[in-house]
Amino acid sequence: MAILGRLLKNRRSGETHAAWNRPNLHGPELLDLSSRNFDHGGTIPPEHHAKNAGGQNLSPHLAWNPPPAGTAQLLLVVEDTDVPTPKPAVHCVVLIDPAVRDLAPGALAAQQPAPGVTVLRSTIGRGYHGPAPIKGHGPHHYTFQLFALATPLATVPGKTGPDKARPSALLPSIAAPVLARGRLIGTVER
Repeated sequence: MAILGRLLKNRRSGETHAAWNRPNLHGPELLDLSSRNFDHGGTIPPEHHAKNAGGQNLSPHLAWNPPPAGTAQLLLVVEDTDVPTPKPAVHCVVLIDPAVRDLAPGALAAQQPAPGVTVLRSTIGRGYHGPAPIKGHGPHHYTFQLFALATPLATVPGKTGPDKARPSALLPSIAAPVLARGRLIGTVER
């Protein structure tokens, strides 16, 4: 696997197609997203990696300051912007009640999410899917992006609700104004 990583070393999706750079998700950067488990730009601890990468697939602790008045929902999107594909890999998508201010480790589990958390589909499945970059590919950046939406997510074109939509359909369909946003980036290398 390390040979494949070295062969693909210069191929990375980049941030161009990341949720953070979508025109419909722009807004003021007023949310201070942080974690007790790693600093912005720091290394994500192994327990938060995928099981096939030696981890426990446990979502990290996340906390943020209160969103602006009028926030109907918070949208959390976790992406790997260094995968050797045209677009970032979406590792987790969840809706969070605006009254929630932090999430304990493991709160983004598909089977038992924390109160106030609604798990949506990601590129990989439902719930948190920890980092598992290709061995030898170099450092991967995992971006935790939090958006304060002015209205709840409604029906996605071709679907009955946001819970059934893939991120490729869900993220561009968001029409709610973004009142605030914040992000936290952690790195992993194997």
